[in-house]
Amino acid sequence: MEFAASKFLDHLPLERQARILRREGLAIDSQTLWDQTNLLAHHLAPTVQAIRHTVLESAVVGADETPWRLMGGHPKRWWVWALTNGELAAYAILDSRSKAAASEVLGGYRGIVMADAYGAYNALTRAGPSFRLVHCWAHVRRKFVEIEENYPAESKEMLDLLRELYAVEEIVPSPNGNEEARRLRAELRNTRSKEIVHRIRDWALAQRPLLRSGLGQAIDYMLGLWTGLTAFLKDPNIPLDNNAVERALRGVAVGRKNHYGSRSRRGTEVAALFYSLFKSAKLAGVEPKNYVLRAAHAAITKPGTATLPASLLS
Repeated sequence: MEFAASKFLDHLPLERQARILRREGLAIDSQTLWDQTNLLAHHLAPTVQAIRHTVLESAVVGADETPWRLMGGHPKRWWVWALTNGELAAYAILDSRSKAAASEVLGGYRGIVMADAYGAYNALTRAGPSFRLVHCWAHVRRKFVEIEENYPAESKEMLDLLRELYAVEEIVPSPNGNEEARRLRAELRNTRSKEIVHRIRDWALAQRPLLRSGLGQAIDYMLGLWTGLTAFLKDPNIPLDNNAVERALRGVAVGRKNHYGSRSRRGTEVAALFYSLFKSAKLAGVEPKNYVLRAAHAAITKPGTATLPASLLS
């Protein structure tokens, strides 16, 4: 357990852990640490399946992906796919970023998917929509931040409008199952947010930039996703942005930098499993190592047992 936490929670490669142990007088190699980590992962597989199932039962999920590497004779780029409902996170590491991979990750999900403009999600909805795709205002904001140096006046106008939009959200950051909070958020969006969104669209349509200019591309990006960007006005469960899932990928990015990726296909599966466990514990407000230890103990005592983080709070 300690070795898995050190690698996937603290981003310390197994080989480095083995060197530290040898300095302390413990004759152990990284293969032994891997064998123990892999064995633990087998016991915890039902728990991660339960986490994934729970995420896919949610009305709204955030989805995103980031590169991973499968090392060997010829390093190959794989992809970490992440899903979160804000309370749990589920990861999969697959060998492509294709529509087929997105389909495997979403697994027939029926609900609302918050994602960026990556085409695989749109391709899935066109092929036979089982979910509704909505889009992220934070990505719009980034487009205008990127061109701020060349278009300072226009960028300031748009960023000020977006600041107003986010200020409304801060009044009721998330309903979290509270019906009164949900009602208030819906009311605020139907009045204040809607008015700001109308001003954003009017501003965009009033501009006359060159189509291939930075400003033209930023506006075109926003208007091209307009239906998905404005879906939040009619549904208080839809977040304004996809930042939750992007935060869920930060640990993956740090781990990738420190231990470069995985050495085998099984290594990708184990990495996805432990990232799912540790991040879900953090989201639930449960101490990650304690959670995984208790989940492992339950699964070893009674094989097949699944332990969700929320169960440790009751």
